[in-house]
Amino acid sequence: MDTTETRMTTLFQQLGLDESEAAIAAFIEQHQLAADVRVHEAAFWSDSQRQFLNEQLKADAEWAIVVDELNEALHVDAVAAQTGH
Repeated sequence: MDTTETRMTTLFQQLGLDESEAAIAAFIEQHQLAADVRVHEAAFWSDSQRQFLNEQLKADAEWAIVVDELNEALHVDAVAAQTGH
């Protein structure tokens, strides 16, 4: 059983990205997605990052929860635009 704590910081580590809180916040702010772009389809991921995200979502594994959180964070601007907030 994988006991790795699945949080945003560990997801960013898994993706090979800076996992500091400031870096995560900057990444999310700078990589907002359009409403119709799925998180694993974003152009800024490498092939291996894209594959990892897609596999985790398909498997509905523990990582899927954190990937969903990242997805929501990357769509904040799109959701705000749709709701007028």
